[in-house]
Amino acid sequence: MSAIHQSVSHMIQRQQADERVRKISPWRVLLDRPELGSIAGTVLVFAFFGFFAGDSGMFALDGIINWAKVAGYLGILAVGACLLMIAGEFDLSMGSMIGFAGVAVAIPPMYFGWPLWAAVLFAFAACMALGALNGYLVVRTRLPSFIVTLAFMFILRGLTLVLSTTFANSTIVSGVGDKFTEAPFVQALFSGTTLHGLFVFLAGHGIVDRFPNGQPVVDGIPKVLLWWAAIALVCGFTLARTRFGNWIYTVGGDANAAKNVGVPVRRVKISLFVLTAFCACLFGVLQVAEFGSAASDRGLQKEFEAIIAVVIGGTLLTGGFGSVIGACFGAVIFGVVQIGISYTNIDSDWYRVFLGGMLLIAVLFNHYIRSRASSGK
Repeated sequence: MSAIHQSVSHMIQRQQADERVRKISPWRVLLDRPELGSIAGTVLVFAFFGFFAGDSGMFALDGIINWAKVAGYLGILAVGACLLMIAGEFDLSMGSMIGFAGVAVAIPPMYFGWPLWAAVLFAFAACMALGALNGYLVVRTRLPSFIVTLAFMFILRGLTLVLSTTFANSTIVSGVGDKFTEAPFVQALFSGTTLHGLFVFLAGHGIVDRFPNGQPVVDGIPKVLLWWAAIALVCGFTLARTRFGNWIYTVGGDANAAKNVGVPVRRVKISLFVLTAFCACLFGVLQVAEFGSAASDRGLQKEFEAIIAVVIGGTLLTGGFGSVIGACFGAVIFGVVQIGISYTNIDSDWYRVFLGGMLLIAVLFNHYIRSRASSGK
């Protein structure tokens, strides 16, 4: 009986030592979160500019709105790019799509007499159709998405330039801002700010800064921030809580295995290319509403900034791992750095150097984290 008791005791001890039932430490759980690096980077960036530009107005209400708008514009692109990259693909045509969308919104009402709402719908339909074509060519030909979307990047940039010079005899199509004032519904969706009354109330009670005439220094929350929040919430929920989100991770992890278990790989990838096109078009429409014009060079290199923001956010270049939260923090880092440099004595030429350094650090950090996760250390 003693021998049997010892044998049972050894079996229990081996079971307790089994890797499958071992408790995972909170630190290990934290390391497995894709957004860890971007959150740490955000804290460091805020600490840096808090020290060097804390008394410059950068963190006053108007300063916060300035860098938040930059983060919001890039964040819209980053959210779409994040889901596509988790699925293992890239879209290098997003930047050119921004300029194309702006021209598609501006030319019909300015030269063909279209109502603005019809031009906006046309722009979204055209961009999303091009996104679907991008995705179809990638899944049909099995060519790398890098190559297919690189071709569309040049095609769209050239087409945008041709359209703007043909109709406006310039690279800028101006006068569109007046059309927004004539279309209240479109203006309410894309132009100006919201919650103006709240900021007037806060200024009247001395809670926020105001001008000598009593008006707040900030009119309200820019529409771009609301759009960014809405897209991030919808895409984040979809990725984390729905079957389609599971499909995205599965496709990015191993597309062939995903296909063998019944995941509609083609439909998932094409849908995500449509999403990136939608985000790029939204970016373009919001900028036309803000500046009152469309420019053929708008969105230049934004596709690379979006990819960098996503990688800083913890998404792997190989797909199958990432989060919307991380991409949003990556966009915040961009916004803070781009605007924050102007509040310091640092030469603005260092901005690109910083971005390259952040990208390299993020890639190395993500590689380290995934290596630890795969090795089980």
